[in-house]
Amino acid sequence: MESIRELFRIGTGPSSSHTMGPRKAAEQFRERNERNHQAHSYRVTLFGSLAATGRGHLTDVAITEALAPFVVDIVWVPERELPLHPNGMQFESLAPSGAVIATWQVYSVGGGKLREEGVVESTAPVYDMSTMADILEYCEFRGLALWEYVQQCEGREIWDFLGAVWDTMSQAIENGLQTEGVLPGGLGVSRKAWTFYRRAKMTGLHFKRTELLSAYALASAEENAGGGLIVTAPTCGSCGVLPAVLRYVQEILGCHQDAVLRAMATAGLIGNLVKHNASISGAEVGCQGEIGTACAMAAGAATQLMGGTIRQVEYAAEMGLEHHLGLTCDPVAGLVQIPCIERNAFAATRALTGADYALFSDGSHRIPFDEVVAVMKQTGHDLPSLYRETASGGLAAAYQHRREAKVPSSKGS
Repeated sequence: MESIRELFRIGTGPSSSHTMGPRKAAEQFRERNERNHQAHSYRVTLFGSLAATGRGHLTDVAITEALAPFVVDIVWVPERELPLHPNGMQFESLAPSGAVIATWQVYSVGGGKLREEGVVESTAPVYDMSTMADILEYCEFRGLALWEYVQQCEGREIWDFLGAVWDTMSQAIENGLQTEGVLPGGLGVSRKAWTFYRRAKMTGLHFKRTELLSAYALASAEENAGGGLIVTAPTCGSCGVLPAVLRYVQEILGCHQDAVLRAMATAGLIGNLVKHNASISGAEVGCQGEIGTACAMAAGAATQLMGGTIRQVEYAAEMGLEHHLGLTCDPVAGLVQIPCIERNAFAATRALTGADYALFSDGSHRIPFDEVVAVMKQTGHDLPSLYRETASGGLAAAYQHRREAKVPSSKGS
């Protein structure tokens, strides 16, 4: 498996696959063209999910900005998918005559990562094991915690990286808690984190846990929706779950930052296993791959912070993913707002509930984490494309139908 540095990416929202990935691809294509020849303009064709929800995710804006000041023609082809992944792109550099100088097909496969068909990554894997079962057996035999296995594979320099990640996560929460107003995009969705946080400070102990977790998760998710600086965990659309849970547990238990970073390392390992063996792309497997993975990461991290064994950590992570199986990705109007923002809050509360449940047990259970990952992958592939980030089914379709029904008919006038 690759480094967790590839999972935790610092960048601007609202989408790692639809904004961060395409921007990175445009930058790389431009660099290639400037090195080899001079382009007069560019044409970028977006396929599948990128074309279906790209406007709501600011895909065209990200690409145009990366290629500025050149003229960029964006072509939208939502009805066609390229072979490797639903998030396919074709970049073309054009001569003054309009003739094509160079062409590049590339895929944004989730979490800001790019992939080319037929290109095998030459970098050596950072982790020599790629299943939770093997890692647990290895750690138990040597008496290691999961974070110690991460350090063994990544080196001690991983802590400086995770420190920067935690600083960015924390700042995103603070920014979200202090910002009011309506999110961009036309849905009229108001930010709620600031009011949840203030109410949590005035409420009784019974409700405080849910309100604080929700406030922290909403804060990050709203910052993402507003194009703020966030960390993919594992994606932009699910960026609020892990930082919300880590901050809440840190505050309640008074955890030292070292403990938080170790929990984040374990969370990264869990997310890496899902990414390597299945997918974290909503366009490929639905929202179960995004919010479900985020919940698994947060549940495992919280269990470790609260003193759980590695078997209890695995159990919590398994529950976090299992109970999101089948979750569709149907963003209203193609924006990372409805139902995405609320899902971050609900997944954060579910993650902590899963951690509690795992700690009540001895960590033994019937369905292992690796098996749930495999089932999630198959479930995602079985989902119709309507429910894999195309905004053509589910809640997105229901919202659009209601809007169309309210438009007065011109017949008979």
